[in-house]
Amino acid sequence: MRRRTRWAALLLAAAALAGCGSASGPASPSGGGTKKLVVWDWKSGDDATAAYLDRAKAGFAKRHPGVTVEFVAQPFDQYYTLLGTAIQAGRGPDVMLFNGGGRIRDRTDALVPLDPYVAGDRDRLTGWDAFREGGRTYAAPVTLQGHPIYYDKKLYEQAGLDPDRPPATWSAFLDACATLRKKTGTACVALGNKEGAGIQFFLSGLGSGALTDREYDDWIAGRRDWTSPHVKRIFELWKETDAAGLDNKGANSTALFNDAFALFSSGKAAHVIGLMSDVGHWKDFAEFLAPDDIGVMRAPVITAGATPSLPYDGGIGYAVAKWTPDPVLAADLVRSLTSRDALAAFHADAGAIVSDTSIDVPKDGPAVSAILSEIESGEPALHVALSSRTLDLMGRLSQQLLSGSVTVDEALRQLAVSDREG
Repeated sequence: MRRRTRWAALLLAAAALAGCGSASGPASPSGGGTKKLVVWDWKSGDDATAAYLDRAKAGFAKRHPGVTVEFVAQPFDQYYTLLGTAIQAGRGPDVMLFNGGGRIRDRTDALVPLDPYVAGDRDRLTGWDAFREGGRTYAAPVTLQGHPIYYDKKLYEQAGLDPDRPPATWSAFLDACATLRKKTGTACVALGNKEGAGIQFFLSGLGSGALTDREYDDWIAGRRDWTSPHVKRIFELWKETDAAGLDNKGANSTALFNDAFALFSSGKAAHVIGLMSDVGHWKDFAEFLAPDDIGVMRAPVITAGATPSLPYDGGIGYAVAKWTPDPVLAADLVRSLTSRDALAAFHADAGAIVSDTSIDVPKDGPAVSAILSEIESGEPALHVALSSRTLDLMGRLSQQLLSGSVTVDEALRQLAVSDREG
């Protein structure tokens, strides 16, 4: 069975590599050959991004009328595996989409530094740091990605809680959870950790309420102390909340995307640490919940003196492959994909909080207004500072913590080693 699965993956990778920019001839605006750029992402197959891509392509076509742009939507759950195959082969798409953080930082050897090409967009866009490594920029941010804690105001009202005053401390949060369970019968927190990603949301969503300001800054700067009692407390709470029945049943067998979010939007859980881009966010939830019933709260204070804030970074961004025949042309496509006109469409249709925060976007309910008001004082998300290797390990250990097969101390010891080794 493993052999069949491996061959299936190899065949899929081979098929994906068939749609590569370098295989289509040089993409030069002035040279000969087929003028074509191939883009890999996991967004172009979504109806919600159609207008965004149409505007980006239209703007690019005005400047380069003889160039064809082909978007190839890859399945997200296999995206980085396919991309790794392309990188090993040294041929693939000209432009590719990345999540900010470790996913791109671990692959910068295969990318073109974009600093000379995006200098004019520095002040217009925000979220650049998530796509930087070694003082260089490797992708231009399209969206901002953060982890607000959403809560169901309607359930608060049913439980006799004030929907406009969510709990500000961890003890008050536990009291609210007990009341919600007693009065409504719902889980307090919707959690999905089947992919091992739930721990990332938990760490970043609650971290600013647990770490001191100095610890938070040191973590982001790479001076992480995994032995800190405040770091340990986050992982203890990860285990304790599940053991106490605050989470939905079977978190380790519940997919974060999109089963956990569905539990929240269907009224089966009162809180969820979600996203602010274009999935698992306020607009998704508003399909089932009235916009006025979706609240956003700061992390409850776990450690006295902590300063809760909205955790966010650059969300997704487009990068240029080192093997592209014409990096100048490819970089100009990236600029089109982050143009003001295109990003305005992304927000309007997908609800994404885009990297150009000067765009006058509609305030579709109190949740998005609350998120936008927090951006200026927000801090980088804790998990985004970690390497993809450490994130993968943290995902596995988070599942073992919930199952009881590893202790918090042992999990932190392994994470410290992984983080130190990069």
